[in-house]
Amino acid sequence: MIKRTVKWVDRGLGWLEDWTLFLGVLLALLSAMANIALRKLTHSSLYWSDEVVMKVIFVSTYIGCSAAVRRRALIRIDALPQLLPVLKKPLTLISHLAVLVFAGIMLRFGGRMMLTAFRDPFARTTTLQIPEWLFYAVLPVMGGLLVVRTLLVMVDDWRGQPPEQGC
Repeated sequence: MIKRTVKWVDRGLGWLEDWTLFLGVLLALLSAMANIALRKLTHSSLYWSDEVVMKVIFVSTYIGCSAAVRRRALIRIDALPQLLPVLKKPLTLISHLAVLVFAGIMLRFGGRMMLTAFRDPFARTTTLQIPEWLFYAVLPVMGGLLVVRTLLVMVDDWRGQPPEQGC
């Protein structure tokens, strides 16, 4: 029962991450291409296109962190475990703990930044006038996703299960 629930949560989060990244990058690509086409063809431009691209990069960077944990693709030094295989498990544990500390920082300070922007009625994006707190909300969401993802990976490592293919 628990294993099935964990698998369901994992797949649901994976779907959310993948589609958020896909739609965000698609939005940025289409707005940038439209801006370039307008600039070349009509000598005018979409004044909001650059802001859309910047905000998509912001969101996709942080949501991509969770997807990287899921795929076990975070940057880490792996030369030492290859030279001394006995250090692989302790260094992997240290890596997971570092990610959990980072996730905690994102939860705490990202949450504070989001609340500060939420309380400020003038904290809006420059051209589209979208409330900034919506973008800062990505930080605690990413922190929570990192905690869940890292704990799932740690359980798999503890059980000696290889990562699932296709995730």
